[in-house]
Amino acid sequence: MAKLILSVDGQVLKEHTLSKERTLIGRKPHNDIQIDNLAVSGEHAAIITILNDSFIEDLGSTNGTMVNGKPVKKHFLQNNDVVEIGKHKLKYFNDQPTATSAADFEKTMIIRNPAKVATTQMPAAGPKDASDTATGMKPLPSSSSSDATRPVGAGHAPPPPPAAAPPAPAAAAAAAEGPLREAAIQVLSGAAAGRTLDLTKNLTTIGKPGLQVAVITKRPNGYFITHVEGSTYPTLNGASLGAQAHMLGDHDLIEIAGVKMEFFYKP
Repeated sequence: MAKLILSVDGQVLKEHTLSKERTLIGRKPHNDIQIDNLAVSGEHAAIITILNDSFIEDLGSTNGTMVNGKPVKKHFLQNNDVVEIGKHKLKYFNDQPTATSAADFEKTMIIRNPAKVATTQMPAAGPKDASDTATGMKPLPSSSSSDATRPVGAGHAPPPPPAAAPPAPAAAAAAAEGPLREAAIQVLSGAAAGRTLDLTKNLTTIGKPGLQVAVITKRPNGYFITHVEGSTYPTLNGASLGAQAHMLGDHDLIEIAGVKMEFFYKP
């Protein structure tokens, strides 16, 4: 299992195992990894771990997040990467083979659509700059190259997350049928309506970098969707996706970045 070694000025402070899908890093006590230093924002960054893969996202912090000496908005973590938050360092260790590569992760199915995004707010996030528009549905660099930023939330610990989408009965049934079937998503609205994307990779990111992004994970027991970027959650069958991963069922409806799409198993 992947882990982080927290240190400051060369002195090791603590070891943290990445046992959760979403690990929060920040100054306030509710964070999974608390760094009590004024250079660290209340909620500074988050690490998303799916299977053996982890990536870090800066949550619009005041002083930013660096990996291996370079500022990042979102970064696919690899063994021995060093995350710098203020004077503190978090060294990432993962001796397990990863399910994807950094190049694969940095590709996002871009959505072109001026429609407004679903307004279910994340627990602790500020407004995003939604002025940029994508130019098509094709792999492009994700938000690591985007200049969208979010201000740091101030004052209080985040409220409880909104009611999340319930698990789909069809998903569990599909997972119990035996070998995992091939699946795809079809765009139902917007400029790319009618387009389909086969879910052949272990991780497929969808959405609009800088606005709303989710990842669909291909696991041995099914396909799962997880929110990874944006001040609002996507919706699944009309309900907020929330912060946790959800198994997808045949013909589930996803709405992300103002665009509706359908997940389905191929015949």
